This record gives sequence, structure tokens and C-alpha cells, in this order.
Amino acid sequence: QLQLVESGGGLVQLGGSLRLSCAAPGMFLETYAIGWYRQAPGKEREGVSCISSSGGTTNYADSVKGRFTISKDNAKNTVYLQMNSLKPEDTAVYYCVIIEGCIWQVVTTRDPVSSWGQGTQVTVSS
Repeated sequence: QLQLVESGGGLVQLGGSLRLSCAAPGMFLETYAIGWYRQAPGKEREGVSCISSSGGTTNYADSVKGRFTISKDNAKNTVYLQMNSLKPEDTAVYYCVIIEGCIWQVVTTRDPVSSWGQGTQVTVSS
């Protein structure tokens, strides 16, 4: 069963930054498109960002455009989500998964290829 491992979450103040990491034990992330999702308390899980297998295509939810940056380091077999200018509404558990492709319709309507992991908690205080 394919499952990725998220890390890097924490408590940060309004306007602060965090970098989340997504590792893939035993897999080569360069062959997969990866999506970041988040789920806030009482809300549905939503797509945040995605990156294609080559890293050449990225997409973002409107709510994070200009603040979040997704990247892939194939040498380290890790995908990152750099989050800047954080807001309280960014508070959520963040998940990374393998997806069929970095097309926003895929991110928002298709189930991921890999299983959901434990996620990493991001809390932004005001």
C-alpha cells in the first residue's frame, strides 16, 4: 500500500512561515505527481497544491496562491510545501498523496493513488 510521510508542521504566529516535507520511503517520487491537501476542524478536506512528476507543472488553490510554493527534490526523494504569510485560516492537518496528475480537476475530484497518511498539524495563531 502506497503511503507518504508528512512532517514539518507546528505552531506559528500570523504572518509566519513553515516548510512541510513529504517523504516516500521505498518509492521514487520523480515518477509520481504529488498533491498537498488540508483538512480544518469541521471542514472537508481540500486541495492545496500539486506538482507533476517532472516538477515542471505546479498548481495552487486560489486561497494560497502567492503565499505557498511547492517543490520537488528528486535527489532527496522529497516534496516540499513552503508556506509563507500564514493566516489563521491556514490552520489544518496537511496531507501529501500521490495523484494521477497535476491537473486541478484531478486534485479536486479524483481520489488519490496512495493512501492518506497521518498528516502534519499546522496551527496559525492570530
